[in-house]
Amino acid sequence: MVKRTPSPLISRPRLLQGTLLERYKRFMADVKLRNGHVVTAHCPNSGSMKACSEPGRTVYLSRHDNPRRRLKYTWEMIRMPTSLVGINTLLPNRLIRKAVESDRIPGLEGYESLKTEVPYGNRSRVDLLLEGDRGKCFVEIKNCTLVEDGTALFPDAVTSRGLKHLVELREQIRRGHRAVMFYLVQRMDADRFSPADRIDPAYGKELREAVRRGVEIFCYDVRLDLEGIDMGRALPCVL
Repeated sequence: MVKRTPSPLISRPRLLQGTLLERYKRFMADVKLRNGHVVTAHCPNSGSMKACSEPGRTVYLSRHDNPRRRLKYTWEMIRMPTSLVGINTLLPNRLIRKAVESDRIPGLEGYESLKTEVPYGNRSRVDLLLEGDRGKCFVEIKNCTLVEDGTALFPDAVTSRGLKHLVELREQIRRGHRAVMFYLVQRMDADRFSPADRIDPAYGKELREAVRRGVEIFCYDVRLDLEGIDMGRALPCVL
């Protein structure tokens, strides 16, 4: 009997291969497709994408025929020397939500309800709010694409927004709730996670303080290919 590979939690539409020419204005990228045509794709990533946006790399785009879209292509992945890397920051929230709903993440199972984008704190919205007999669990999700010497690092640029989220999670701990910072590494070549102190020392300091106050860290990588994306391994966090 042929053993079937389980379907990924998120399946992809058919992807088009091309070569990255340039990323610019943060949200745009020019790509030369295999047929020679040059197209402009939406880059759904507001980060610096340090070391994941080098011209000449192979990239993969999805195509969308919605007439209301200004750009028909979306940049989904880039092929780096040791791994495919997912650059679409819209996917981590979807993937982790599906994984929690299907009890795929030990420690986050058993809650009766799951809500997304719930207002909390000082004009913030938490990515996931889990509720049940165990109380409330606030989950903030961060996309991680930077890996150096086997260590996944976050952030890849100074982030005042990320700093604010850590403060908001600390406040939920003070109020007696559970709080989780969840880092999803959208590549397959990391062995551990650490805060990127060299890039944003204030973030690393605040993360350590948040953990000291009771905020939990979850970090997973993914299984990534042209067919879809799935949860991978839990990675140790080195603070």
